[in-house]
Amino acid sequence: MRNFKLERLERGETFVTREKGNSMLPLIASNQKHRLAPTTWEEVEVGDIVYCKVAGNFYTHLVKAKDPKKGCQIANNKGRINGWTKRVYGKVIEIL
Repeated sequence: MRNFKLERLERGETFVTREKGNSMLPLIASNQKHRLAPTTWEEVEVGDIVYCKVAGNFYTHLVKAKDPKKGCQIANNKGRINGWTKRVYGKVIEIL
């Protein structure tokens, strides 16, 4: 299955998108538009909301910690830790 968000971020595009789900409430509501800009795991900071891949799944979730060897620790806004990754492709730069 094609991942159009990933393709656009890898081309260097910044764009508006939205996703279903309530795991990021109250920061981002289900289907609430937000603007994604390309980034890397080295560029983001703890507290940023990123578009990333963890253990085979794509998420728009929070960076909870960073480690030079492991990358970023990713979690939703409800306390669920998804895991560590260096596959960070985009950063939410605006919630609309």
